[in-house]
Amino acid sequence: MFSRILTSGLIAGAAAGLIAALLQLYFVQPVLLHAELYESGQLIHFGAEAVSAHPETGAIDWTRDLLSVLFTMLVYAGYGLMLVALMSLAEGNGHEVTARQGLIWGLAGYVTMQLAPAFGLAPEVPGVAAADVQLRAFWWLGTALATGVALWLIAFGRNWAAWGAAIILILAPHLIGAPQPDAFEGTVPPELSAEFAGRALGTGLMAWTLLGLFSAWLWQRAGQTQAAPAHA
Repeated sequence: MFSRILTSGLIAGAAAGLIAALLQLYFVQPVLLHAELYESGQLIHFGAEAVSAHPETGAIDWTRDLLSVLFTMLVYAGYGLMLVALMSLAEGNGHEVTARQGLIWGLAGYVTMQLAPAFGLAPEVPGVAAADVQLRAFWWLGTALATGVALWLIAFGRNWAAWGAAIILILAPHLIGAPQPDAFEGTVPPELSAEFAGRALGTGLMAWTLLGLFSAWLWQRAGQTQAAPAHA
């Protein structure tokens, strides 16, 4: 069982992470590099002269790009292990896990790890005002945990008590509120921040959907391979 979880999770995570990294390099990184020009002072928002919305961001930094790809693959490998472990738990409780259902698992992971936390703490570019990083990290972690448990209760709960608890868990972090800066200020144009947040969330949606699909397919395939000798 452990080897099945390890193999399925790592392979699915690495594959989804590679795709996520390529999407980020093409869609997200150009916006990030653009924002860094404002953070460094090379560009000035509301300066004396109009600034192009599509500046040259300089030569490609292969070292940075390769490290970004490797880091993203490692992160999604971890996500893959967690997702497959949860699939194993669900299957052990009598719930079938198919490749088609993997899409739903992936969407649930996206809501848990990205969409719900982004409701209070949207993806940020460098140079924008932000609250204390530790407070944001605690709120993000609490929101992800509460949302994940809530979605599990919605999917596998059997009564209104479980579903009511799920609603409370989903709402609680947002009623408490994410940590916010004392004042909204920064050097980056808001249009650039909005574009970055949208592209980051869109990339995450595609990556998590693929992660769920890959994880469920590999988990199902590994189970069929292990069961084959018994029917031989």
